[in-house]
Amino acid sequence: MEVSVQEVRLPDGKVVNDYHKITLSDYVIIYAETKQGTVIVERQYKHGVGRVNLTLPAGGIFEGESPLAAAQRELMEETGHAGGSWYEMGAFVIHGNYGCGTAHLFKATGVEAVAEPNSGDLEEMEILLMTPRELFASILDGEIALLGSAAAVALATNSLLDDPATDGLGPAGSSRKAG
Repeated sequence: MEVSVQEVRLPDGKVVNDYHKITLSDYVIIYAETKQGTVIVERQYKHGVGRVNLTLPAGGIFEGESPLAAAQRELMEETGHAGGSWYEMGAFVIHGNYGCGTAHLFKATGVEAVAEPNSGDLEEMEILLMTPRELFASILDGEIALLGSAAAVALATNSLLDDPATDGLGPAGSSRKAG
């Protein structure tokens, strides 16, 4: 993590002498559906939130690693699931003013358990399987407190992504298919 103070010239020519920027590592968030159509969810304590909540599998991108490779590695490490078809839902800067890293969101369909989870994290987590409807309801109920997980659920469950008429945005003939 790096915090810097920069001099920034805005598009209108105004100069801000003490503009702060926070540089964090880029990371991935994975909305993964099993072959049975359930979504892999983690219940765990997140210190930034200060409580146990539901999250999607996620993690940092190693230097030299592609976002897709990081997403596939993180899903395997955290949940023991792999395979399926992968779709990139986009890359988003976390904070419009400070930066704070880029989240790369992926949707995987048809994944299956192939190993025991082995994340090596210090955090205890419980792996849950939820229907997309249950997962979306958990956002509205406040059980998902992380914006990145909420955004990934909203994008992955948006029916426009599955509609071929939307110019290949989603799984039906997607030009965004990853890997």
